[in-house]
Amino acid sequence: MAVLGDFTATTIDGTERSLSDYSGDVVLVVNTASECGYTPQFAGLEQLWETYRDRGFTVVGFPCNQFGGQDPGTDDEIGAFCQKNYGVTFPMMAKVDVNGDDAHPVWEWLRSEKGGLLGDRIKWNFTKFLVGRDGHVIGRYAPQVEPAKLTEDIEKALAG
Repeated sequence: MAVLGDFTATTIDGTERSLSDYSGDVVLVVNTASECGYTPQFAGLEQLWETYRDRGFTVVGFPCNQFGGQDPGTDDEIGAFCQKNYGVTFPMMAKVDVNGDDAHPVWEWLRSEKGGLLGDRIKWNFTKFLVGRDGHVIGRYAPQVEPAKLTEDIEKALAG
């Protein structure tokens, strides 16, 4: 059975990265967008990262333009936007598809691990998956769930 560390992704600056770099960490994987009503969640995600990273927690953002064309920029533009507007320092990956024939393999795996209310498809930007230290998905959260609402689950995962 696959775990998060079995996958690789390209960082927003073009470097290939093994997600095994996060093995042993609790990881929150999020599909992001720069022009979405939920875009202000970047601030909350950054706050989670700053609060828990010293305890083995990582946020990994994957920009996606599949929902309303809300992340049309290049990877460089997206990275600059996140840094300038929200002070994002957590790892950001290159833009990917999360659904369909061209979906990134890590997103196919995330969806298969934890389906949503209406099947496994990602419905919108800022869908969040919490991955435990063992590399398995332990929670899926809808876009409207604010990052601050995840603190209890993150604490539990870090303690476990």
